[in-house]
Amino acid sequence: MKIDRRCFLSLSVGAGAGITLSPLPWKITDDLSIWTQNWPWTPVPPTGEITTVNTICTLCPGGCGISVKKVESRAIKIEGMKDHPVNQGGICSLGLSGLQLLYGPTRIKTPQKRAGERGSGQWMPISWDQAIAEVAEKLNAVRTAGAPQSVACISGAASATVSRLIDRFMTAYGSPNKLTVPTFIDSYRTTLQLMNGVAANPGFDLERAGYILSFGGGLLDGWGSPVRTFKANTGWKKSKTRVVQIESRLSRTAAKADVWITVNPGTETDLALGIAHVIIKESLFNADFIKNYTAGFNEGFKKLIFDNYSPETVSKTTGVDPAAITMIARDFAKAKKPLAISGKGQGNVPGGMNEFMAVHALNALVGSINREGGIWAVTDTPGRDWPEIQPDAIADAGMKQPRLDGAGTRAFPISASLLNQFPSALASGKPYPIEALFMVESNPVFTLADTQASYDALKKIPFIVSFSSFMDESAAIADLILPNHVYLERMEDVAGAAGFNYPLTGLCQPVVKPQLDTRHVGDVFILLAQELGGAIAEAFPWESFETCLEESLGDQLEILKKKSYVVDQTFKPDSWQTAFQTPTQKFEFLPADLAAAKPFASIKPEGDASMFPVILLPYDTMRISSGYIGNPSFLTKTIEDTVLKGAYSVIEINPKTAQTFSLKEGDTATLQTPKGQAAVKVHIDQGVMPGIIALPRGLGHVAYDNYLAGKGVNINRLIGSVPDPVSGLDAAWGIRAKLSKA
Repeated sequence: MKIDRRCFLSLSVGAGAGITLSPLPWKITDDLSIWTQNWPWTPVPPTGEITTVNTICTLCPGGCGISVKKVESRAIKIEGMKDHPVNQGGICSLGLSGLQLLYGPTRIKTPQKRAGERGSGQWMPISWDQAIAEVAEKLNAVRTAGAPQSVACISGAASATVSRLIDRFMTAYGSPNKLTVPTFIDSYRTTLQLMNGVAANPGFDLERAGYILSFGGGLLDGWGSPVRTFKANTGWKKSKTRVVQIESRLSRTAAKADVWITVNPGTETDLALGIAHVIIKESLFNADFIKNYTAGFNEGFKKLIFDNYSPETVSKTTGVDPAAITMIARDFAKAKKPLAISGKGQGNVPGGMNEFMAVHALNALVGSINREGGIWAVTDTPGRDWPEIQPDAIADAGMKQPRLDGAGTRAFPISASLLNQFPSALASGKPYPIEALFMVESNPVFTLADTQASYDALKKIPFIVSFSSFMDESAAIADLILPNHVYLERMEDVAGAAGFNYPLTGLCQPVVKPQLDTRHVGDVFILLAQELGGAIAEAFPWESFETCLEESLGDQLEILKKKSYVVDQTFKPDSWQTAFQTPTQKFEFLPADLAAAKPFASIKPEGDASMFPVILLPYDTMRISSGYIGNPSFLTKTIEDTVLKGAYSVIEINPKTAQTFSLKEGDTATLQTPKGQAAVKVHIDQGVMPGIIALPRGLGHVAYDNYLAGKGVNINRLIGSVPDPVSGLDAAWGIRAKLSKA
């Protein structure tokens, strides 16, 4: 028996809701028993009055507003909040699937203590009092030994107040080792710090841009705030805004662009500077901005470009015809309100500073910085001051120790956190070992490059505490799991939205009461501080996270409770006269801080070309979550069989490349890189450049449940980390590889 689209949607959340999710292209199953037997937990609400609660989705950095419909105490449907400035009523497939995370069987129901060997999957439930007492006992022992710096925390928390609270806990305890999960926003922040001289987030005035030049940004594949970019794209079609996508693979974004430019992987920086060459040579730049508001243009940047990046020279490295480079440069520079963007795929990987700075230089050349339709520096909105911490002698000594990841050192003075360098430091035990690790809304065992090495390094830590709501790969190797409420059960602020160009604060509000024996991670850190006592307890005067949130937001909290967001759409970025806080008080093409570095040096994919003749590239799709949250089970059912075939990931390969390896459509092949190997299926696709293999991100879980685990390969297992010479962040987007028929 076949079920149609309407039946599938009703079954997915509950027939009583009358749900429609149009126009998403959901995949239909031929077997009704999959839905009726394999998912007995599908919520079917009682008949009753429907109410709506507005909140914020935190499943990705998009910061969308959502409206959750309820029947009595049961949430039955998630929609986009109609008046929210980011998504304006739209919602993505992951956001739609949120109820499966709330009600699904993969949630951790109560605090858990490891009962067998690490990673064996043997757990015993314990009480919250016992769990907090055990963590406090371990932390007290580490402090008594005089080594508070040996406690670390990896946090991907979206809440500004939760993040501040964890920072405060680590400082009061005495450890500098609070690490965050980086994205392309971190690379943009570093770019703005170096070239603009400001600590700010990038804001892209997408809706008013007149020309979009995208260096691999997956605008229709989940980049930034996905729903916002989808809606902006609709506006571009109406206004005839030209979109040029520079990418090695025919992504959804490339397919929908006006122009798709294929480029050799890793040479996007060269291409950006080749475009700059034409703009400068033909005097197409904004003369006012260059003359009055920039430094280093005539003194070094112009010579660097003329000496190294002519279209003819750049063509040899990028594979892009010189005439095409010239055409793009002229069109971009002559367009009204041009905007160049960077950040590969969905932007979940920080990428190389060379590309971000080169692309930012293009925006500077055409005067698109802090202008309508351009890139804005959106300065941080500080929270209200908290009582100053009075650290004790142990904390003071610990905070003077160097960070384990090397951030803030002479090598990487501008970086605040380098999670990609944490595993190697763990493995070496230098400058000191880590005795305890907290993991908050992060899954480093799955998301870090060179997964096996990361796994081996993390397993060395004697005591690991996970605050995950789900049994993910990192929670599976913990000693204690103290499960957080899921986002539909908790209250916390959400600062901004990835790439949004106005100051924005959202409030994630509880839609339903906690379904299980879970606690807000903010409450747990407050309880831990109180349990530790002394100066640490004194640094946490709040009774609960909610009282802490009230102090952080002040009067704004009541407004947020009513509307769920506060946005300042009267905001205007600083004028060119006051925008730049560099040493020269101008935009710097060649920042003084990088005098000893080569800011535009290309970063090649790891591996020996003679042994690994092709390049493996990752790609993102809206149907697979590749971050901290794993795919909800129903969303996995929407994945095409050219992406996931049974238990196999499917590689995309050009016919010419397939022929060199004697491969044909549907073959099983062994994919090998310097970091590992995996069995994959083959899909022949003209949309991939010769010499390249494309593999989706987000598959290959070994945790969660049978609907997600064991499906495909985690590409992070095959790709290593390549530290960026400027920021120290992971600059890798691909690795050299080879194929053989299985």
